[in-house]
Amino acid sequence: MNVELRHLRTLAAIGDEGTITGAAAVLHISQPAVSRTLDQLEQRLGTRLVERTTRSLSLTPAGRRLWEHAHRILTQLDDALAEAAAGPEPRPLRIGFAWAALGAHTVALLRDWRRDHPDAPVRVHRLPDPVAALRRGDIDAAFVRALPEGDGADGLSALALYSEPRVAALCEDDPLAARGTVALADLVDRTVVHCATAATTGTALWPEGRRPEATLEVANVDEWLTAIATGEAVGVTAEATRHSHPYPGVRFLPLTGIGPVTVHFLAPTVPAHPATAAFRRHARRALSPAAAAGDSSASASAAAA
Repeated sequence: MNVELRHLRTLAAIGDEGTITGAAAVLHISQPAVSRTLDQLEQRLGTRLVERTTRSLSLTPAGRRLWEHAHRILTQLDDALAEAAAGPEPRPLRIGFAWAALGAHTVALLRDWRRDHPDAPVRVHRLPDPVAALRRGDIDAAFVRALPEGDGADGLSALALYSEPRVAALCEDDPLAARGTVALADLVDRTVVHCATAATTGTALWPEGRRPEATLEVANVDEWLTAIATGEAVGVTAEATRHSHPYPGVRFLPLTGIGPVTVHFLAPTVPAHPATAAFRRHARRALSPAAAAGDSSASASAAAA
């Protein structure tokens, strides 16, 4: 099977841009050349990768899987070439997150890593969909609060780090803001704002038959906070948001009637960066209660010995 890098670059561009025209512009080649290269790739694989009509273009399931693999392969190749050109300077370990990273734990975790691993720099990236970015190879690992399911979990390994309570986010003038805590049931009759990048805070949190009827969908955390600060809506989020996104006019209160969120470290089963496993161990020691207890017990045993 003779598949070349140009085939993968073409499929990656088609999937990214959504049109032959857009892919041609990105690749700086003609539209017929894009179409011919795609036809060659499909013929060599013996399967259709792109569904094309006169009005639309979309990746088939096989095309989407190969699109993700193509991104990862091309990114790894570009990284390898960049590392070779840069000489001994290591490429940073890229860590992604979608919403609030690790809240109050973020800075300490990164500072301790920098102190203990001065030759392995880390860069953090806030992304709309860190899982998709991870599968494409745009990042090396991610902190997530919602794990991928089904085919989306293939090739990825998750480590549960700790549980984080949920909080209610209210306008400071809201009558509920004067309380010490807020129950999930108190928000049923309110407009609840949801953010497209926060997969853990949909209406499914409420019991069937007692879910909010009024919802507001926004694109990012800034729009989410603005809707709450102006009194247009209320929100539900993980506690990390209170630390990472303080906002004038918004008050965060402990939320009862709902369980906590689990924060996971997610990375490829076969790491793309040599420091991934070390950073995973670092995060586990710093954030996992079980690991911390184990470390404490081991230290006490050693002292007694």
